[in-house]
Amino acid sequence: MTTRITVRYFASIREAVGTGSEPLATQAATLGALRDELIARGGAYATALARGKAVRVALDQTMCSEDAALADGAEVAFFPPVTGG
Repeated sequence: MTTRITVRYFASIREAVGTGSEPLATQAATLGALRDELIARGGAYATALARGKAVRVALDQTMCSEDAALADGAEVAFFPPVTGG
């Protein structure tokens, strides 16, 4: 089943992939599967979202773990950890 979502990228991830957001049709059922799908694109996506890199993810503006399920119309955001100072 294809799910249509909006993916948003923030901070260094946005700079790496060259866009702040994109509509996406995905076969991924979870946030983790979506991340793997984006990594599989290669290039800047593979580098910015690589496993082992600290990447936070939100689903519909709520921080989630990567096992959260995707639903049609969802908004997913990827961003690096934020530090204060």
